[in-house]
Amino acid sequence: MKVFFRLLTPCVLLLLAACASTGGSSHAPAFNPDAQAVTAYHIGVDDQLSISVWHNPDLSVSVPVRPDGMITVPLVGDVKAGGKTPEEVAADIRNKLKAFVRDPQVAVILTELRSHEYLSRVRVTGAVRTPVSIPYRQGMTVLDAVLAAGGTTEFAAPDGTELYRKVAGQSSAYAVQLGKILQDGKLSTNYPLQPGDVIIVPQRSF
Repeated sequence: MKVFFRLLTPCVLLLLAACASTGGSSHAPAFNPDAQAVTAYHIGVDDQLSISVWHNPDLSVSVPVRPDGMITVPLVGDVKAGGKTPEEVAADIRNKLKAFVRDPQVAVILTELRSHEYLSRVRVTGAVRTPVSIPYRQGMTVLDAVLAAGGTTEFAAPDGTELYRKVAGQSSAYAVQLGKILQDGKLSTNYPLQPGDVIIVPQRSF
């Protein structure tokens, strides 16, 4: 029995320590550079779609999404595309084609994502020389975006900088030690960016 308690006590201590370390914490979430909502793309106005109907080339077309969110498909006429996924649009076209074609097989492919340009941007605002909204590029970091904004002003509190990212519909803030990045070359918080990120550099208190 004494041996059992000797073995049990370290396990209990470890469990209590783990609970103490996680309970009641109000700190910001740890930064995860890959934390990006994995959601299906929803078609927008001006996107270009390729509609393919198996064994029916006459029904296969390439069409843009009109400002009203509709596209025009042979035989079935107007179909709602804006705000839907390609799979949903394909299902709608397939259901409407059943009146004309036996067991239609429909594929909808996005060939040009024109509406996505606005979402695929990174924004820098606050105490920077030129607040900017710049196109996202793969490999872009916090430092790249801040330099594109002309750097910080003399009134900035760079180590209070925050990176805002929307993940699964929730906005999270991550602390960025911008002063250490710019002045000391310490890059531990020079995070890789994602489309839609917003960087806010605060002014220092006087």
